[in-house]
Amino acid sequence: MVDDTDLEDLYDYPPDLTAPFVQVNFVASADGGAELSGKSVGLSSPGDRRILALGRDLADVVLVGWGTAHAEGYRGIKRRELRDRRRSARGLGEVPPIAVVSGRCSVPPDSPLITDTLVPPIVITAESADAGRRRALAAAGAEVVVAGHDQVDPAAAIAALGERGLNRVCCEGGPELFGALVAADLVDQLNLTVSPMLAGGGPSRIAVGTRPHLPTRLRLESLLVEDGFLMLRYRRGQ
Repeated sequence: MVDDTDLEDLYDYPPDLTAPFVQVNFVASADGGAELSGKSVGLSSPGDRRILALGRDLADVVLVGWGTAHAEGYRGIKRRELRDRRRSARGLGEVPPIAVVSGRCSVPPDSPLITDTLVPPIVITAESADAGRRRALAAAGAEVVVAGHDQVDPAAAIAALGERGLNRVCCEGGPELFGALVAADLVDQLNLTVSPMLAGGGPSRIAVGTRPHLPTRLRLESLLVEDGFLMLRYRRGQ
């Protein structure tokens, strides 16, 4: 792996963004599995976790599906020395908010995402979600954003982030959210770590849901290797 400065240069967002740029971080086994025992951590490595942390350090907002946030025990993002340095150098706030996608507005008001955070989270939901849940989350301190009627419209969700000046979007999954972003042609960069292990059969893969009309062409921008793990960075092709 390279040092922190080189890693920042490789993975930084394009300068002077005027619209959202969506990067997605995922780890997968060599045979395509997205998790072990319901979590991705078993597939990860120190190098992969450095890249995941870097994504948070450089982002305006961290986007995640509620299923993943709940399974992985998400809390608000914390300050740390390296994060402070990186964000201060780029004129970013002390930590990025987490934007949680939940079509049914299923995030409980006492979730650590709301009670253990330095900045209020954003809950992106659908108009059809229970109005009482929406009011309870707003009362607990979350910003509730409606994007779509019967389900969350990914294009409307990303546009809502852009309207708030949150153009550096770091998506951490899960597979349903990633699949929706792919189907809507909203993914600009994929940071994919390939883990040197076989997870075995099962339905889990890093993107699930409706397939796009045409596949999105990506180009390989960088490849790093550490202890048998491949850290691949793909960008949308021209």
